[in-house]
Amino acid sequence: MAAEGEYESILCVKPDVNVYRIPPRASNRSYRAADWKLDTPDWSGRLRITAKGQVAYIKLEDKVSGELFAQAPIKEYPGVAVETVSDSSRYFVLRIQDDNGRSAFIGVGFGDRGDAFDFNVALQDHFKWVKQENEISKSAQLGDSGPKLDLGFKEGQTITLNIGQGKKRDKPRPQGSGGFGLLPPPPGGKIAPPPSLGSSNHNIVPQTGGTPTGCLLELDSSNSNTVVQSNPSSDLWGDFSAPASSVPAQSRPQETGNWIQF
Repeated sequence: MAAEGEYESILCVKPDVNVYRIPPRASNRSYRAADWKLDTPDWSGRLRITAKGQVAYIKLEDKVSGELFAQAPIKEYPGVAVETVSDSSRYFVLRIQDDNGRSAFIGVGFGDRGDAFDFNVALQDHFKWVKQENEISKSAQLGDSGPKLDLGFKEGQTITLNIGQGKKRDKPRPQGSGGFGLLPPPPGGKIAPPPSLGSSNHNIVPQTGGTPTGCLLELDSSNSNTVVQSNPSSDLWGDFSAPASSVPAQSRPQETGNWIQF
């Protein structure tokens, strides 16, 4: 039964329902609505389905005043308190009870199949919720009485933690004096040695001042002995590095307009 402190909720309301007196069932076969006097119902009114705790109540009330005509407490569905008939989906058999515990079986029917469907679904949803509540309470009881998981350390048990073992860092590459990295040598190649300065056989004619070197090439053949060729085995500048006073007087050329004096 429902507890005293629980509130009552409304599950379904149907404004039109018919009530029939049904003959006692002679055998174990199911009820048939064709055996009732469907054209002359014994009572007509409103049907309400309420719930208080896990118990549902089907209440037959007056349409105008709301006075209770009869009620059927439902503790399980499908069950003895509510049964369907074999020849129609709009009619049911209810077991009603009074305050003194007396019970009787009556037939109820709906004029519309949609009302009968809503009546059936409201009872199914309520007792589906009751089943889920019972399973949750059983699971909670088994969890409290079952063995608990011990996560504590046993005597002599130790644990090892490896902390600070990170990845090895790459070594920085050496940089040149200018801040740029050294380029690697070409693969499979050889660097040629620099050319030797002493092996050159070309005559080096130095340029002086702003006088063009072309004037030296315009000298006649009589003064060609005044051009000093550098010795490959001597210094890079040869005799041009010597001062002008060290040149013999007879080898000095006469002053012309195109010659520069050393």
